Amino acid sequence: MLKLLKSSVSAVILSSVLMSGALAAEIKSIAILTPEEGTDYGWNQQGIDAAKAAGKAAGVEVVVAQGLGYGDVRPTLRELASDGASLLIAHASGYNTSAPEIAKELKVPVAIVDTPNGLEKGLVADYTLSGHQGAYLAGRLAAKVSRSKSVGIVVSGEPPSWNSQSAAFAQGVKAENPAVKITYAVIGPAAYSDAAGGKRVTESVIASGADIIFGQGNGSSFGMLQAVETTKAADGGKVYFIDVIGDKSPIDKGFLLSSVVWNIEPVYAAMIADLKADTFGTRHYTIGLKDDSVKLLKTAAIPDNVWAEIQALREDVISGKIKVDPVYDAAAVRALMTSVAQ
Repeated sequence: MLKLLKSSVSAVILSSVLMSGALAAEIKSIAILTPEEGTDYGWNQQGIDAAKAAGKAAGVEVVVAQGLGYGDVRPTLRELASDGASLLIAHASGYNTSAPEIAKELKVPVAIVDTPNGLEKGLVADYTLSGHQGAYLAGRLAAKVSRSKSVGIVVSGEPPSWNSQSAAFAQGVKAENPAVKITYAVIGPAAYSDAAGGKRVTESVIASGADIIFGQGNGSSFGMLQAVETTKAADGGKVYFIDVIGDKSPIDKGFLLSSVVWNIEPVYAAMIADLKADTFGTRHYTIGLKDDSVKLLKTAAIPDNVWAEIQALREDVISGKIKVDPVYDAAAVRALMTSVAQ
């Protein structure tokens, strides 16, 4: 009887494993949800483009739900799950509460951001990404080319990803030239799409003496760029803009100095692979300089000799000769700044 019971238990376990493997292998579609349209040359566009590329490589259909705003997306999550999506990528920090709730309710895996402690095997994976290594290089670049020896950081909020890049940028500036002034300004607690606010705050930072702006903002970054294009530096010359995540070169009018570009495709590809291997929700995902999932954009505004110096610094960061640790806490970020604009 005991032997039969053990056999039955073994059969159940084997059946469960086989079923799990079968279900994992049957990934026909994934969905990505973004708060803004995928035309921002930044967070939303890079996320959508990366999901499409990862899905195409894996032979998986990708459903895009964009322009959803920052409110309650539970109805959209439920709809996408009912349509058969095997993974829901909730591509906004504002979705990191509702998405896990839907995951548990409908037993559909979700990927969220800004919640490193939210991992749950089979259900919830976090991809709080950080381009801090690239931001450090951007800080070195800014300090090298600033005429006024005053630079600004303008952010649309203080989520972990923005904080780590702000801190690394400041560290890079100070490593290059401790005398450079850094003005740090926050548009609002979650002003990601506030272009008007981005313009207003950036103008005030330029007025404080900055001739280079490191901007992190999604939709609000268009306001930052507009301020840079229409406001002169204290010496009457150009103000330059360093962007993040995407590449605004197609719309640049000669004011884009660089960008800390992210490639999120390897992250989504790893998620799909983890779903197939039944290991989803068991690890964190990272990006960095070593595999070019983070890189600094070269523009015509960067002198060749300066770019060569930046590339040498890149190798030092990759080798570990220069260590750049992420700083996610907003208070710690503010402590690194020379001045803080309210």
